[in-house]
Amino acid sequence: MRKALNKIRHYHSVLGPLGVAAFLFAKLSGRHPLFKRTVAGVKHPVYLRIGTTDASVMSQVLLEQHYGFPFEVQPRVIVDAGANIGLSAVFFANKYPGAIVIALEPEESNFQLLQRNVSLYPQIKPVNAALWRENGQICLIDPQHGHHGFQTVERTENSRLVQAMTVDALMAKMGLEFIDILKIDIEGSEKEVFENSAKWIDRVGMIMVELHDTLKPGCTTAFQEAAKGFSLEYSNGETVVRMRTVANQELA
Repeated sequence: MRKALNKIRHYHSVLGPLGVAAFLFAKLSGRHPLFKRTVAGVKHPVYLRIGTTDASVMSQVLLEQHYGFPFEVQPRVIVDAGANIGLSAVFFANKYPGAIVIALEPEESNFQLLQRNVSLYPQIKPVNAALWRENGQICLIDPQHGHHGFQTVERTENSRLVQAMTVDALMAKMGLEFIDILKIDIEGSEKEVFENSAKWIDRVGMIMVELHDTLKPGCTTAFQEAAKGFSLEYSNGETVVRMRTVANQELA
């Protein structure tokens, strides 16, 4: 009962009375209806699946702005790895309207909603793939942490195969010479990505990462080793930001 009341309070704080009504409908029907939400400062409405983790993600990304930071920068290229339903890409597109945003998401249902959420932003380029240490295919599993918690792992039984690519392969595919902001929230796979970063790390100006040592020990160590050349560090909630320099209010 307490858990249900907390959920109702959460939906009311994020989506208002209509969000509460949609949540109650979702609980009674066992469905996940789409909910259209207008957010102050966001050019176009976004869509959420009621009864999933989407409302929490929206609260963190668009309301609390976990990917905001107190530096004036003018990025040209942003890569959003682990883009989920596209809300972080939408945040970047509104904050930096002159930037191209490459949004990677491997899970199909998340990716379909991502495509809907970013459809009115021509500067956002959706890519249905996972960031990984090598190119090919990787297993995607659902550890039951919610729609934002899918993980990529080595081959295992009863799992789906999804497209995987390295950062340098993504850069080649999209014709990128430099990534001004690399945002990574990939549920532990950042360990393998950063352990194999030698080919591309010098072509990145800023990294924004959520580290998941509780899921996979060694994530922080791999990140710190890869980011040794980044002199400035800042944290916002669970997101760690590393920058090379802040010069003339622009990324190097």
